[in-house]
Amino acid sequence: MLPRAARLRRSEDFREVMRRGARAGRRRLVVHAVQSTDPSAGTPRAGFVVSKAVGNSVVRHRVTRRLRHLVMQRLGTVPPGSSLVVRALPPAATASSAELGADLDAALKRLSLLPGRPSDGPATPRPDTAADMRGHAGE
Repeated sequence: MLPRAARLRRSEDFREVMRRGARAGRRRLVVHAVQSTDPSAGTPRAGFVVSKAVGNSVVRHRVTRRLRHLVMQRLGTVPPGSSLVVRALPPAATASSAELGADLDAALKRLSLLPGRPSDGPATPRPDTAADMRGHAGE
């Protein structure tokens, strides 16, 4: 279990990270992240989104437990004040913990949240305003 201070719990927090944050997608998961500019910021926080598209309740909880364990191991290397939302995709249901870990590491490196070289370019920028989002709706 993640410590209380390291969990995203409010829907507003999830919404802010997913709207404002950078995004790095992999085959089995997508990581959204917002880095704090305050050097004295608190511990990094993480939240998980595992929809019904991933599977039934048993499968979703298994995926969530695996992701929680993997993120907990990596939170010490993430910059203080960062907020992460890890969203599982349907292929996560049949993935091993090693495969999920590899996808998580690749996404965190791409977002420059783990030491190492980004694997395939910069993270996808997120639009800042609703007007920017409307401009991308027809693409």
